[in-house]
Amino acid sequence: MPTETAAISLDLLLKDVSALPSLPLLYNRLDETINHPRSSIADIAKILSEDQGLTSRILKLANSPLFGYFSKIDTITQAVTIIGVQQVRDLALAISVMGLFKGIPEDLITMDRFWRHSIACALAARVLATSQRETNLERFFVAGILHDIGRLVMFLRIPDLCREMIESARQQRLCLHEVERQRIGFDHAAVGGALLRQWKLPLRVADPVENHHCCSMSGQFPREAAILHCSDLIAHALELGSSGENLVPKLYPGAWEGLGISIFQLPTLISQVDVQFEEITGTLQGNA
Repeated sequence: MPTETAAISLDLLLKDVSALPSLPLLYNRLDETINHPRSSIADIAKILSEDQGLTSRILKLANSPLFGYFSKIDTITQAVTIIGVQQVRDLALAISVMGLFKGIPEDLITMDRFWRHSIACALAARVLATSQRETNLERFFVAGILHDIGRLVMFLRIPDLCREMIESARQQRLCLHEVERQRIGFDHAAVGGALLRQWKLPLRVADPVENHHCCSMSGQFPREAAILHCSDLIAHALELGSSGENLVPKLYPGAWEGLGISIFQLPTLISQVDVQFEEITGTLQGNA
């Protein structure tokens, strides 16, 4: 663990790989198989079927309001065929990551509340992306699940400094990510982006995560970053779970306007998140 009184850097936080979770081998095998030119849907389904818990959750998601299919999807092969190979991989990633982080001090955050906030953001991102007629909606869902993962790294690696920053944010009535930048020169979003790059996840996920508090800084994916930013605000405003943040973050200039969504559409979009939230949360957290 870094000495918390010393200068903190991204490299220092992520340097000791053994102290940080790594992606499950099953996900890496799944990704390799999907990218292999000779692999088939049967090959992909076989890998997924090795993890019964993962298979069960993917099937429950496939039959949930998230997708809205009229006929029941009974097998993982059907799920891969109907939902799509890339989409199922993204769902597998979201589910896998939720089981990785252990040992976070509960006075900083409980994992239940953290993932509830992340799932709310993921659902909001998917709803906003749908309204934008975006393709492969699951990449937005995954980005929502992962958007605050850098904060878990910080809670693991520098818990005492995080306690100080949380208290400072409360006293100053500032957002925690603002205090993070004041104290250590970068925020949890930057940590998250760096971790996802270290995990070799696609830039289409890592970049929006890294820039969800500063959308215009995104190089290739400013629109995705804006969707993720607005989704984070919606999740905070609905008070579904918590990421450790005490306030609803400020709307980044131009983020909402850039999406071209009428403010009158917002109640409908929010209601879609509300309707799906408990069922999807139960499924992802293994309670359904």
